[in-house]
Amino acid sequence: MNKILLALAATLLPLAVMAQAYPSRPVTLVVPFPPGGGTDTGARLIAQALSTRWGQPVVIDNRGGAGGIVGADIVARAKPDGYTLLMGNVGTQAINPPLYGKLPYNPEKAFAPISLVADLPIVLVTYPGFKATNVKDLVALGKAEPNKYTFASSGTGNSTHLAAEIFMAASGAKFLHVPYKGGGLANTDVIAGHVDMQFTSIFGSTGFISSGKFRPLAVSSETRSPALPNVPTLAEEGVKNAEMGSWLGVLAPAGTPQPVIDKIAADIREVVNSKEVRDTMIAQGATPRTSTPAEFAAVIAQDLQRFTALVRKLNIHAE
Repeated sequence: MNKILLALAATLLPLAVMAQAYPSRPVTLVVPFPPGGGTDTGARLIAQALSTRWGQPVVIDNRGGAGGIVGADIVARAKPDGYTLLMGNVGTQAINPPLYGKLPYNPEKAFAPISLVADLPIVLVTYPGFKATNVKDLVALGKAEPNKYTFASSGTGNSTHLAAEIFMAASGAKFLHVPYKGGGLANTDVIAGHVDMQFTSIFGSTGFISSGKFRPLAVSSETRSPALPNVPTLAEEGVKNAEMGSWLGVLAPAGTPQPVIDKIAADIREVVNSKEVRDTMIAQGATPRTSTPAEFAAVIAQDLQRFTALVRKLNIHAE
């Protein structure tokens, strides 16, 4: 028995020492979308806070493409040592698997969930000159001339795309989908009026709304957003059962030592619950939310089941 205990101690001690020393060099946080969207905004906020806490740079690496699959695959193939992390969201972890079917990695086995970071409400916006100024008028347009008017998304299968599909199914209106390789690119074209509207994360969009570059029509959450208290919910506007939101969370490659996972999770919890980060998130429309690795894994599993059923019900396909 003593030999077994000694062998176990000899195995665990190096891992504990590794976690204690982590990080001893820069950490890369992969954002699987181009700069400018809600996931990128959240990643940069967390990266800056962790850099300060760790005394090591946390470098943002934007790797957009295929609705987040390109960036996620980079992390899935990375060395499992805690130095390459993924800022995932509900789209990359729970919507892409049923939407795309075959991925270059096993979404349920390729990652080690670390912690949630925030919940991201979604808002329906148009460019300022668009003819519909409320949801009722927008639905009327989408019913009178199906697929004439366009909606942008941050990518096929992302939460912003699903929000629009759910809205169309609930309202009976039909609009033409224009997918982009990230929320920042979609924002640019909606602001310019090249695309009529979009569902977009409130996180990172409040500045466009307050400056008049976006006209907000409704939020897709169950209740109004504290960041946009004058913007009604879709249900208030007469479109029932159209709720949709997203979350952000940090993941590592599968096989990353558990002591390292636990340390990162604890540090994320500390920075997200700090006054500076919380106040910034709330002011920009996000709701701070942390978790244990096990709790995050349960959220992913639950959402994967939910969105697998939803993708099939709405008959949504990768374009």
